[in-house]
Amino acid sequence: MKYFFLNISVLILLMGCSAKYQGIDQQYHSLLDRALTKAGDNRQDIEAALEDIPTEMKNGMAFLIAYMPERDLRTLSSAYLLENVQLAYQAKNEFLWGKSIPDSIFYNDVLPYALMNERRDDWRKDFYQRFAPIVKDCKSLEEAIQVINDTIIDIVEVKYSTEREKPDQSPYESIDQGLASCSGLSVLLADAFRAVGIPARLAGTPNWTLKEGNHNWNEVWVNGKWYFTEYYPSGLDKGWFLADAGAANTEDPKNWIYASSWKPAEHAFPLVWDYSIKYVHAHNVTDRYIKLWKKEQASHADQEGKVAVRIKMFKDKTCSLISNNRVESEITVSLDRKIIENGKTAGPLKDMNDILQFYLEEEKDYQITFMNDKGIPVTHTLEVEKEPMEVTLYHSEKPGKTHFPSK
Repeated sequence: MKYFFLNISVLILLMGCSAKYQGIDQQYHSLLDRALTKAGDNRQDIEAALEDIPTEMKNGMAFLIAYMPERDLRTLSSAYLLENVQLAYQAKNEFLWGKSIPDSIFYNDVLPYALMNERRDDWRKDFYQRFAPIVKDCKSLEEAIQVINDTIIDIVEVKYSTEREKPDQSPYESIDQGLASCSGLSVLLADAFRAVGIPARLAGTPNWTLKEGNHNWNEVWVNGKWYFTEYYPSGLDKGWFLADAGAANTEDPKNWIYASSWKPAEHAFPLVWDYSIKYVHAHNVTDRYIKLWKKEQASHADQEGKVAVRIKMFKDKTCSLISNNRVESEITVSLDRKIIENGKTAGPLKDMNDILQFYLEEEKDYQITFMNDKGIPVTHTLEVEKEPMEVTLYHSEKPGKTHFPSK
């Protein structure tokens, strides 16, 4: 009889635990226990979010809460979490691509309301209303990604600028200013993707291997693979920074390429404005970018024996660190009076590390020509050396003979 009552007690205890998280997979139970403890005075709101979410969405809510940063567990309301999760599921069920997204990707890269340490804006309903109409007729993830990439600048009216208030801006901090860094632009784009059920995450490096500076961009999930893109698009897995990413030093974590994750991963995403923040999780995806760059190089075998020449243009010499001082200008490169290359320098809306680049034969003299701010052509002689070169031009220059490098 004693044995019988003992088993009944154990059964009641187990049923009590099960009822506590009814409809939620066992794998989340202990994680939720810890999360609720961290929530402190906000525990009631977190519990309400778990209890009030529809049954078919409970595991999604459990995943979100299980891995929430403590700052959010202590502050976010049940209303905020409920709307976020319900709208994410609505997008998953509404758009054709939603059915192809496995729960693991949906939970980790669509459901979350944040990418890094940005302010927690209530963006999902607004962004759904902005972007759902433009992707409603899209038949694939690729098509929807391209449409959002092509239209987001016009919809949110935010441009790149080094004069933004801070690097880690939330969507509405960027929209209110009309300005954002590469990180702020990446948050905007990822939130736009997630609002319509497209898996997206933050990617970037704290420091390039071959030059100074950091950069952040986006990755999107398409049919089982991750591809990179960014706010100013050039196509999936195509971008001005691929050569720099492909040169990443695999031996030094400060030069690695990282991809963010809501669920804990092997690393913390290095936020260069505050390295003490460790709750933004990340995977090391450096090898993938190196492989992409090697593949790109293989497709341009004719570049062997050539040297990279990077060209920047500014309005004048007053400041080369402010993005608004940069000028977009058509550059032509000639050899023996024959034009062999042309392209545009990066203007004020492009990332400061986005620089026009040509591959030219070493130890030859080229002519580079552009129109100055008076509409008069200016030509310089460029002697290509054996090492990569960087040339700075000024839109206010007057016509005259200049030799790079100086003799």
